[in-house]
Amino acid sequence: MDIARLIHMANQVGAYFEAEPERSAARAGVADHLARFWEPRMRALILAYLDQAEEGDALSPLVREALLEHRARLARRGAVP
Repeated sequence: MDIARLIHMANQVGAYFEAEPERSAARAGVADHLARFWEPRMRALILAYLDQAEEGDALSPLVREALLEHRARLARRGAVP
């Protein structure tokens, strides 16, 4: 899958959860969505992108925070909570 498409999709998920007033709940919501609806290969690609991305990368701040905070869970195969 194209990384640009994954970034776009992740940022759309992040935009949805931006309305959540509790930032930790928003980060958890993003991570939960990715764990439930993204296949392991998609999660692996976005995490690899996170590792090589520069400070001003294309991920929204919320998505970046969610990936960093919930990385271990998202990296596992079959990461559905």
